[in-house]
Amino acid sequence: MVDIDKDNLPNIIDGNVPRNYELCKEGDIVFADASEDTNEVAKAVEYYNLNGKKVVCGLHTIHGRDNKNKTVVGYKGYAFSSMSFHHQIRRIAQGTKIYSINSKNFSACYVGIPSKDEQQKIADLLRLIDERIATQSKIIEDLKKLKSAISENLFKDVKGNIVMLSEICEIIKGKQINGEFLSESGKYYVMNGGTEPSGYYNDYNVEANTISISEGGNSCGYIQFNPSPFWSGGHCYTIQKIADNVDNLYLYHYLKSQEDAIMKLRIGSGLPNIQKKDLAMFKIKIPAVEQQRTISTFLSSLERKAETEEMLLNAMKKEKQYLLRQMFI
Repeated sequence: MVDIDKDNLPNIIDGNVPRNYELCKEGDIVFADASEDTNEVAKAVEYYNLNGKKVVCGLHTIHGRDNKNKTVVGYKGYAFSSMSFHHQIRRIAQGTKIYSINSKNFSACYVGIPSKDEQQKIADLLRLIDERIATQSKIIEDLKKLKSAISENLFKDVKGNIVMLSEICEIIKGKQINGEFLSESGKYYVMNGGTEPSGYYNDYNVEANTISISEGGNSCGYIQFNPSPFWSGGHCYTIQKIADNVDNLYLYHYLKSQEDAIMKLRIGSGLPNIQKKDLAMFKIKIPAVEQQRTISTFLSSLERKAETEEMLLNAMKKEKQYLLRQMFI
């Protein structure tokens, strides 16, 4: 849904207004006419509230309008986002690397149109879920900002010895696993040069409660605490054999607070990476153990709170997807 009072749309620069165009109306639909992904072809948005603004469709879109007044404003955006509609689009999308559709393709597609009263109830329900999802996303964003701000102040003010990372632990590079050995049914996740697991494997080479740092790729320098055993891949460093005077979680939170600085250690342009020797010389501030534990306990509680809120967000998204599958046939 596009609500002009909440969503930002780009403006056409003076002098570049097209000669021929059709102004959009509330209730109009815009479909993406091409994508590299069949899930994104014909991705639709509905103009829910334009507040009197002049809006036109951009390039690589198809403009749709209910000229027979069979639908209510707010219903079509969800109907055309349903799985039943996209299953039809996948069958008719043309191309190999780039998939595309045209307005004629829609003659082979259909969506169910119940009474307007039922349409309104469906649209109101799904829009309320969307608003709750947006609110939940803002809660998570604010929690992460809060933790980041508190971390910055805590570690700036804490007093302690300055040591190099290699002086308090071992930095171990993982072992690459060929993609053919990875599967969704694997017992342990595989961490590589990204923020998400690159797959699953039936063995692990790193114990639980270990810090990992992405070594290569666009996300190299990403810090993660792994509460369960996992496989450390060829583009992943793990922090092991941490000194007795250093709390594991304290070190994680300190490194996480310095993630931007660690990412600046990257070298290379095409496929950037962080060299072990540079990471080894990264400086860490180590206060007394009791103070470390106090800091790590507090920051971990904030992180767990954010994780709980993310679980709620994922549940809401799954609920919406379930409704989009079951309410539109």
